[in-house]
Amino acid sequence: MELLANLGLGLSVALSLDNLLYALAGAMLGTAIGVLPGLGPVATISILLPVTFGLPPVSALIMLSGIYYGAQYGGSTTAILVNLPGESSSVVTALDGYAMARQGQAGKALAAAAIASFMAGTIATLVIAMFGPPLAAVALKFGPAEYFSLMVLGLVASIVLAHGSLLHAFGMILFGLLLGIVGTDVNSGAERYTFGQPWLADGVGFVTLAMGLYGVGEIVRNMEHDDRREPMLKKVTGLMPTWADIKRILAPTLRGTALGSLLGILPGGGATLASFSAYALEKKVANSQVPFGQGAIEGVAGPEAANNAGAQTSFIPMLTLGIPSNPVMALMIGALIIHGIQPGPSVMTEQPALFWGIIASMWVGNLFLVVLNLPLVGLWVRMVTVPYHLLYPAILVFCAIGVYSVNNSVWDIYLMAGFGLLGYVFAKLDCEPAPMLLGFILGPMMEEFLRRALLLSKGDPGVFVTRPISAALLTLAVVLLLLVLSPALARRRAEAFQEEQ
Repeated sequence: MELLANLGLGLSVALSLDNLLYALAGAMLGTAIGVLPGLGPVATISILLPVTFGLPPVSALIMLSGIYYGAQYGGSTTAILVNLPGESSSVVTALDGYAMARQGQAGKALAAAAIASFMAGTIATLVIAMFGPPLAAVALKFGPAEYFSLMVLGLVASIVLAHGSLLHAFGMILFGLLLGIVGTDVNSGAERYTFGQPWLADGVGFVTLAMGLYGVGEIVRNMEHDDRREPMLKKVTGLMPTWADIKRILAPTLRGTALGSLLGILPGGGATLASFSAYALEKKVANSQVPFGQGAIEGVAGPEAANNAGAQTSFIPMLTLGIPSNPVMALMIGALIIHGIQPGPSVMTEQPALFWGIIASMWVGNLFLVVLNLPLVGLWVRMVTVPYHLLYPAILVFCAIGVYSVNNSVWDIYLMAGFGLLGYVFAKLDCEPAPMLLGFILGPMMEEFLRRALLLSKGDPGVFVTRPISAALLTLAVVLLLLVLSPALARRRAEAFQEEQ
């Protein structure tokens, strides 16, 4: 009954006229972003953060969430029609989806992706809802020591989140922590790392950093690959699957949903890992008659269900613990902070309308994706052919206006440009920016909770290991760190990184 009551609260928030419009806007914009290769949800959410300042927190989070899971859907469109995934999570979809398009079954492939995504989104929404009440009880027991230990676990988890060299990941975390303490110390009033510049007294803005690293940085990278893309078909037909097709995609969809829901919760998981794992699972459980790689509809349904479920369940650690499992969730934590909401267990108890409203809006947004996007597939086909050199000037202007509107400071534009060039350099050096962003977000909060915990314990550092929840979180962080540093796992990470390259 409690679950039904919570979902009822969420639906009452999500079904308000304003939030319906924001869910629709987020889902449609996310689809467009997913269709356009090279402009993903991370860059888009970074660019749109200033726009959300004037919105209620729940409306802002509903729109940003819609952009994320809408991009997972949009990426499948270009993967099927152009053999060019708009999102990394749609790479596997291209294997069989494009083969189906070449056989004149593009409509069937798009319909399978849409149905699988909607089913996965519906089930994943229920999974998120069921995790809420148990974690709410734990949230009441969190104090400053527990929050500090949770932040430590979050930073360790970001190492798992990063790809490639562990040394690079450590370095990026430290750089993010240093950037986070730039500005005026709230306790002593002393300026730190401002180099005598008054415009740094308030610190580096999260929007400036995120938009520079992911917005401007991605634009500079994408300018190296401005290829004109031609779709396989100018007109797509056969969007209504047969009953035989539905029976073929049902089991792969359920398996992909289960696998994606689990992997989305884990640090470093999310939509991309879920889609690859689901495809590998389908190849193992299917009989030898299924032509994977040659147009198997199971190879479309399973990964699409997995990436949608993984995208949505990645909200669980972000909303309940304040730990992001991917770069998008790190940006969502930044959005919460911008709106004055402390990310972590208290969100569920102190902001129930926001928590359950976001969850319910996911189901609404997925319904919008199915009802509207299949009829609009012709529009998405035309968008694929837009050359990138016509898009990036408008995006840059929008970035500059957005950053300037936050503090009305020209220095923020210069700082954004500097971080953009830094983001490009990081990409060339194979340094993942997500740990840096997480260190920037969690650093100031860690410092605050460390001081509170030591103040309450009269300077005794043993408080972090004598309180059970805090000790458990620190133990988990140590175990996770040892696992990441193990030679076998480090070698596997390096091999996976080489394959991605």
